[in-house]
Amino acid sequence: MRLILASASPRRADLLRAAGFSFETIVTDVDEHQRPGETPSDYVRRLAAAKSAAALAILTDPAEARRDGDDCGAATFGARGTDQLIILGADTSVIVDGEVLGKPQDAAEAAAMLRRLSGRTHKVLTGISLRTPASEVGVVEATTVSFAPLSDAEVAGYVGSGEGQDKAGAYAIQGLASRFASIIRGSYSNVVGLPMEAVAALLPEIRQ
Repeated sequence: MRLILASASPRRADLLRAAGFSFETIVTDVDEHQRPGETPSDYVRRLAAAKSAAALAILTDPAEARRDGDDCGAATFGARGTDQLIILGADTSVIVDGEVLGKPQDAAEAAAMLRRLSGRTHKVLTGISLRTPASEVGVVEATTVSFAPLSDAEVAGYVGSGEGQDKAGAYAIQGLASRFASIIRGSYSNVVGLPMEAVAALLPEIRQ
C-alpha cells in the first residue's frame, strides 16, 4: 500500500506516524467556504473528498504538484505510478450552536471563539476520505468536548500564546488548551485532527 496524506497539517502527520503508518504528503489547495444550507457534517465530508480528489489530480499531473516532505521530488509521483495507491484527505471543524468555527482570522476572532466555547460543550467533526483511482469511501467522526469556564485572563493568555491561531475553533487540545477540556467523549485523536480509529476501520473498505 502506498499511502498519501493530502494535508499540510503536522498534527495529522504525527498521528499517522505514531500509529505506525508510512506515507508521503501532498499539499492541496481547495476552496474551504461552507455552502449555503450545507450542514457541518456534509461540509467536512465534502472538503475531505475534495482534498483527496485534488491530490489524485496532482498525482496524474506531477508538474502541478506542491510537495511537503523530505522523500522524493514532485516529478517522482508520476514516475512511480498509482499502483496500490490510497489517498487520505481530512477536514476538521469545531461546531457550536450548529455553526462551524474554522481557523480564526486574527486574535480578536480567536478570543471570540474561545469565549463561545467557555463553560460549554461543543462538537468536533472530522470528515475522512480515502481514495484510489478506482473508488472513494468516507466517514464523519464526531467527538464531544466540554470546556471549563474560562476567565478573561485565560482567554487573553491563550490567544497571546499563538497556539490556536491556525486551529479550528482557535485551540489545540494537545497543547496548552488541554487544561480547558474537562470532558472528552469519543476519539481524542479526532480532536487533534485525525481520528485514527476511524481511518483504520475504513482502510479495508477501499477498492483498488
